[in-house]
Amino acid sequence: MATHNLNINISGRLTRHFFTPLLFIWAAPTRARTRTRTRTRTGVLPIRCYLRRASNFSRRFSFVPSAASASGAQEWNIDERFDVIVVGGGHAGCEAALASARLGAKTLLLTLNIDKIAWQPCNPAVGGPAKSQLVHEVDALGGEIGKVADMCYLQKRVLNTSRGPAVRALRAQTDKREYAMQMKNIVESTANLCIREAMVTDILLGKNDNVEGVGTFFGMNFYAPSVVLTTGTFMSGKIWVGRTSMPAGRAGESASHGLTENLQRLGFETDRLKTGTPSRVDLRTVDFSGLEPQHGDEEVSWFSFDPDFHIEREQMCCYLTRTTKRTHQLIEDNLHETPTYGGWVEAKGPRYCPAIEDKIVRFQDKESHQIFLEPEGRNVPELYVQGFSTGLPERLQLPLLRTLPGLENCSMLRPAYAVEYDYLPAHQCYRSLMTKKVGGLFFSGQINGTTGYEEAAAQGIISGINAARHSDGKSLIVLERESSYVGTLIDDLVTKDLREPYRMLTSRSEHRLLLRSDNADSRLTPLGRELGLIDDRRWKVYQDKLARVSEEKRRLKTVRISGGDLAADVTQLSGQPVKDSSTLESLLKKPHIQYEILDKHGFGNGLLSRAEKQCVEIDIKYEGFIVRQQSQLQQMVHQQHRLLPPDLDYYAMTTLSLESREKLSKVRPQTIGQASRVGGVSPADITALLIILEANRRKAQEQMRHQVLASVRADSNQQSEGPLTETISS
Repeated sequence: MATHNLNINISGRLTRHFFTPLLFIWAAPTRARTRTRTRTRTGVLPIRCYLRRASNFSRRFSFVPSAASASGAQEWNIDERFDVIVVGGGHAGCEAALASARLGAKTLLLTLNIDKIAWQPCNPAVGGPAKSQLVHEVDALGGEIGKVADMCYLQKRVLNTSRGPAVRALRAQTDKREYAMQMKNIVESTANLCIREAMVTDILLGKNDNVEGVGTFFGMNFYAPSVVLTTGTFMSGKIWVGRTSMPAGRAGESASHGLTENLQRLGFETDRLKTGTPSRVDLRTVDFSGLEPQHGDEEVSWFSFDPDFHIEREQMCCYLTRTTKRTHQLIEDNLHETPTYGGWVEAKGPRYCPAIEDKIVRFQDKESHQIFLEPEGRNVPELYVQGFSTGLPERLQLPLLRTLPGLENCSMLRPAYAVEYDYLPAHQCYRSLMTKKVGGLFFSGQINGTTGYEEAAAQGIISGINAARHSDGKSLIVLERESSYVGTLIDDLVTKDLREPYRMLTSRSEHRLLLRSDNADSRLTPLGRELGLIDDRRWKVYQDKLARVSEEKRRLKTVRISGGDLAADVTQLSGQPVKDSSTLESLLKKPHIQYEILDKHGFGNGLLSRAEKQCVEIDIKYEGFIVRQQSQLQQMVHQQHRLLPPDLDYYAMTTLSLESREKLSKVRPQTIGQASRVGGVSPADITALLIILEANRRKAQEQMRHQVLASVRADSNQQSEGPLTETISS
């Protein structure tokens, strides 16, 4: 295979002098290496040696070594060496490969099917609560998922608009085929990045048990000092429709065999997880007349902070329907036909994205459940039936669909199915996502037990950065959990022994007011610049935005008004009077007052974008809350060794999640630090527990104060009554 040396000059990056407490530089416990493109290492493993090891795999396939491979014909072999090898072309793999290549590492992306790079096998949507924060953060670091979602959206909506900025979330329905095509084009046109189809079955180790490369099913060896595994649902994957199963990573695509056994022999712990996807129906057979339309936002919001990708396009409508009594009855009558309730699949499924039969069983008091009908593309007739995944046999799926209003005469294009696959519990990784057992080997995405494109992309960019740095002998980066949702995600994965698919939630972050979508660039773009992922144009865009926001906040502190239409409007909306000579900043701090009211009365800044105005508004309106949360963060460090009373009634603490109440009641931790490490207890639960303990302390202190006062009064009364008694007696 012809290779071309494509080098990127990154030596000219600006050196910025700043301190950030959000980044921890972690030195890998391995010897420093130089780039492989300058190495002259010899000692390539013979192919016959690889074949002998591979023949031990218990798999459905078999092969026979040729006479040539067992003889002295190795002079025909091409020694293919890279700096980084990424295994898997999904959302984690794409971000890992792109980050690595853009940092100057010669990168190889190995995937089972080049035509399925960045495919969205489940819902073709990006974002949502907590997930959108991940997308914004990946973009702020220099990743691609946000840009591609902005280019390929069918509909966009900001969720939770009536709530605070910490939980607001952008969600985009994307065109499945266009999304994959755009990401594939980006990957294929990136310098330093090669793509190749292959099924990886072996991790090759060097003398010091550091990774040396990978071996494939057909006998090829590729060498690199850093390897990133992003296997998705393909590692020993099996799909189920009712009682029928077949080996597959997803419908129509073969599973990957052999790698699990190889990792087990290297000492890694593996387990099985399960997920699923609903049926697809033909939109031409759906009656939308009686369904509730779900339109996109009139003003489009964006994932990427790069305005070059802010191009508006026509939006498509989604629709809402609901389950009926007939739906519930059909499911209840046939629960024994599903893999989970039938008992032939024991792998854990996602808690927060359950199959419809799980909803019926868990929430028997609910008469119906919302079901969303969402398009999969502009030019295809497929509708995604969100919230309706099932493990029922195919013969029951169409009757089940036709119990939904609007779908009484629908045609099913693809059946729903469940997929179970191997994963490796992520406690076997450092926070850099490099494994503890094998230096230079990184895990990202569903192999770590996560679910979702956004979680995968977030892990992918971090592992890609660290794989490139490791191959160059540099220290690895770690994002602290207080710095980002990405840091929170990875910290949860490697700290807790998770045995069900992990989904990012805003409740998992105790610092969510500090980790909003609108400030992701100010938190992480400087780091992306220092690493080399943010180019000069993007850096200038960021600095210009920062300058405009800072200048606007200064302006709002100085401009004052006395009376007038603006003051009258503010008084009416907020229910609070406006004092004479009030600053514009003080007006924004009032409840229900948004920046739009300044624009309405001519006091706004027309040079700012809508996103920049939101940044200004949030920074001003929530300044006190932000300062308080920063203070709580500092206190949290000192609370780790605080003792917990042994008689705490956790079940009475309704501000804790149900899962944490169950786990804490069972484990009975002795300290806050111990409680924070109990599986199923989130940092948000610990924050709530600290608040309860502080409230109990103050209550006990107040009771003690009242007791002391009562005692003092009693003593005082006794002293005053003593002389009076003596006088009477005399």
